[in-house]
Amino acid sequence: MNFLAHIYLSFGDREITLGNFFADHIKGNKFKHYPDKIQKGILLHREIDTFSDSHPVAKQSSKRLHKNYSHYSRVIVDIFYDHFLAKNWSDYSDIPLDIFVEDFYDLLEENYDMLPLGTQRMMPYMIADNWLVNYANLEGISRVLNGMNRRTQNKSGMNNAILDLEEHYDAFEKEFKAFFKELITFSRQKFNSLCEN
Repeated sequence: MNFLAHIYLSFGDREITLGNFFADHIKGNKFKHYPDKIQKGILLHREIDTFSDSHPVAKQSSKRLHKNYSHYSRVIVDIFYDHFLAKNWSDYSDIPLDIFVEDFYDLLEENYDMLPLGTQRMMPYMIADNWLVNYANLEGISRVLNGMNRRTQNKSGMNNAILDLEEHYDAFEKEFKAFFKELITFSRQKFNSLCEN
């Protein structure tokens, strides 16, 4: 899953949120110096990714893109799914998206010194362009896909995936809703299990 989903699936715990958000910038077991709850957030992130990568519905979404984008199709699906989470946010949270996101940006700024270098570098762009709120519209998703394409030196063609999203919009949205319902249940169980220990 992509950024917004990982933040949402931290269930309001601020330390879990930090770890769950920046886990992709932590290699292997190089997180033992972090406070306990942040370590658990990193572990939760990895559990969510493992569940997502092996889920048949997410695989179905990915398969629709595989011919054009090969191994990048999984990354694209994560971005698409964050779009549908943002677009349908009121179905999942009583807190308006802009307020939820502003609170998250404050959390990052308050803990800037603790963030991995990769997250520190990314953070100003994320906040300035308000990525998480702009996931809710196609223009915002198009910008994300363009940025991802540039990061692959234009080899992935991910910028074109906005056309696939528009063409198969209803199918992707239906798959997201079915998948995310199960992911919430899985993540809540893992969250509870980690926090009990």
